Amino acid sequence: MTQTVIGMFDTAAQAQSAAQQLAAAGFSLDHVDVASRNDDDNATANRGRYRNTNHTEESTSDSVSDFFSNLFGGDDDDDTARRYAHAARESGSLVTVHAHSAENAHQAAEILDRCGAIDVNERAEQSGYKNQAATANTTNTNAVANTTEGEVSAKVIEENLQVGKRVEQTGGARLHSRIIERPVEASVRLREEHVHVDRKPVDRPATEADFEAFKEGDIEITESAERAVVGKEARVVEEVTLGKEVTEREETVHDTVRKTEVDVENLSDRSANDPRRQS
Repeated sequence: MTQTVIGMFDTAAQAQSAAQQLAAAGFSLDHVDVASRNDDDNATANRGRYRNTNHTEESTSDSVSDFFSNLFGGDDDDDTARRYAHAARESGSLVTVHAHSAENAHQAAEILDRCGAIDVNERAEQSGYKNQAATANTTNTNAVANTTEGEVSAKVIEENLQVGKRVEQTGGARLHSRIIERPVEASVRLREEHVHVDRKPVDRPATEADFEAFKEGDIEITESAERAVVGKEARVVEEVTLGKEVTEREETVHDTVRKTEVDVENLSDRSANDPRRQS
């Protein structure tokens, strides 16, 4: 027997984390729904509501009320459904788990609690929720007075298709940088000076210049040489940037919804056609 487990969270991140924990525990994401509050709606009146596009804005019922009303099997006066709907409007996101057994449902509830699911009764009380049953006894006197003994009714329940979104990681890229070394070489021309002494025999009369240099003294010449000097300069030669583009696509979801249809059969006509009642 399928059981539904609801977890309410203050943030969408907590709800996504809970869905990931459920997936890690073996729950199929096909049985886990995540819905976030409609805070991005441009209409101020609709912010904070889980809107149901099948309803007009003037409707007093929204998708959250319908969801919990159907879940608990009650009508609009069901206090439990009202309390859960009230708490859901005060929370950020919902995680719905369709468990296939009681043990499976218990495991899902434990995971949702560990991930920070709020206490529904506590949140409803803190946000000003009051039991509607007591109010109904005093304000809906007309409805009670019009009830006649012996009447029976069939509830007409209609399911609405609720399509939400969940984010899954489908890929990505990571930049990892590392430093490597490689040998390099460069050529440079270096100049060196070398002193050499040449002696050659001469036989000529001394001149005035020769007599002026005819004295003691030193004559020297120095040598020099170029040496290679190595330095390093770091330059940015390339930039690698990670970015992403967002594309949107429209997907049509096909499913079935259920609705109660009530057929009225006139029993008096059947009695009239019964040959056993004909004289």
